[in-house]
Amino acid sequence: MIRAGTYSLVLLADLLAFGCISPQPQEADPNQATRHLVAQRISAVLVTRRTSIQGWSDGHFPKMYQREDVDGGSAAPITDDGYFLTADHVLERLKSGRHAFVIYHLDDTLVTAKARIVWRSASADLALLHASLKTPYFYQWTPPQDWLPVGTPVIHGGIATGLKPGSGKLATALSPEYHFTGARKFEIDIPLQPGDSGGPVVDAHGDLVGINSAVEFLVPMDTAFFVDSEGIRPNTRMIADLIKRDRARKSSANQTVE
Repeated sequence: MIRAGTYSLVLLADLLAFGCISPQPQEADPNQATRHLVAQRISAVLVTRRTSIQGWSDGHFPKMYQREDVDGGSAAPITDDGYFLTADHVLERLKSGRHAFVIYHLDDTLVTAKARIVWRSASADLALLHASLKTPYFYQWTPPQDWLPVGTPVIHGGIATGLKPGSGKLATALSPEYHFTGARKFEIDIPLQPGDSGGPVVDAHGDLVGINSAVEFLVPMDTAFFVDSEGIRPNTRMIADLIKRDRARKSSANQTVE
């Protein structure tokens, strides 16, 4: 497996251009309805040395920063008050004095905010972020008691693949949540692109299955063949508990300040 990669400023510019286009109205076809839902939730994580990216959301990239080493990937909003999941490796350059920001698609515009790291797991390749944003368009998890068998239809909501047509299926099954306590890997048959790391994998109803982590290619001689993409499904009760405790800490800190 290789990681799905981080995006360049070119990909980010494509995302910003997309943010100025309203998603198409929902149609009777469930696939179209799901794609509309995914388009509403397109989100990105940007890692940069800059302490502010104000102005970037309108596509105005300062020329002096265009050669700067800017990294990032996709993200999935999972609450209405600014909590996002992404792949941990998207944040790997934070230790070099950089800052993390989220870019969230809200109606026909993009909003940005600095991101705070709530939790990271290198072994699971997952990270939970919080930004001071209202995020009314967010993902609900697939029911934790459900089996998701091989062949379950899925769509990817990364900032590259999620903006284009195409869907796929689960290549491995996911058993009900009470069968595991940490995080586990699953495979999908959707070829992903740079920038898709950390993006949501959703079912045909638009519910969140997991977060993309990597892509696998078979390389015989000089030709590469796509094999699978790998996602991570965390224990959703663990994620909910992390968010609950983080909200409590923030509330306590606010009361102390007052």
